[in-house]
Amino acid sequence: MPEHIFELKATWTGGLDGIGQLQADGLRTSISVPSQFDGPGVGTNPEELLLGAAATCYIITLGTLLAREGIVSLELDSHIYVQNRPTMKVNAIVHQPRICVTPHRSEAQLDKIRVAAFRAEQTCMISKALRGNVHISVEPEIQILGT
Repeated sequence: MPEHIFELKATWTGGLDGIGQLQADGLRTSISVPSQFDGPGVGTNPEELLLGAAATCYIITLGTLLAREGIVSLELDSHIYVQNRPTMKVNAIVHQPRICVTPHRSEAQLDKIRVAAFRAEQTCMISKALRGNVHISVEPEIQILGT
């Protein structure tokens, strides 16, 4: 299988209070240290970008798995937990998918959907890259439409 290369260009001016720019095919944004860490909080930051990569990979993987079950609409809340003392470290990422299903699904079908929510995290490329360094958990919620 061929290897694919994705490119990103970055610029930066200043120290911890500086501001930069990221540019890739589908991404153009300002970057800085987040205000939570006494930075200017302009644009996005490494913490949000890491969370965005993890959440994007997870929801695409989950969407692919659930399409087989006829589910085509998902919502996701994701959180990243970062400590900055004594050293900077990402401790955890939590994905909370909301999966809407039509009524009259059997318990076996609902179990299959729950399993897919956890399987998506296990097979997602970004989760695999972070495994062993960042604890990633999934807290799925299945909502039955019309109830």
